[in-house]
Amino acid sequence: MSIDSTTDADLQTSTPDATAPATSVTLSQGATEKVSSLLAQEGRDDLALRIAVQPGGCSGLRYQLFFDERSLDGDQVFTFDGVNVVVDRMSLPYLGGATIDFVDTIEKQGFTIDNPMATGSCACGDSFH
Repeated sequence: MSIDSTTDADLQTSTPDATAPATSVTLSQGATEKVSSLLAQEGRDDLALRIAVQPGGCSGLRYQLFFDERSLDGDQVFTFDGVNVVVDRMSLPYLGGATIDFVDTIEKQGFTIDNPMATGSCACGDSFH
């Protein structure tokens, strides 16, 4: 199952070192609940939410969010209320400190990513750099 990030917790807490780059992602409580619900619909307990950064879009990089059963060499796994979020080693530097949320309003429904590593994005919000 693919999750469209463009329609687009037991939260991990730590005191960040101001000199070190952020090396984790956060899944908000709303996003954790939505992912849990989607995983329950899938009826599988071997899936994790994978967040990746891929080349593409008008600003150069695009987010990909999807359920994945694979475990790749160098993956970082973050757990929020039983939901595993997996980030590959090449994507983590682009996602350090990012917060994934789920918005459900009249105007918009979908996952959003607040990424302090992004220096800009395109007008449509589909990609970043």
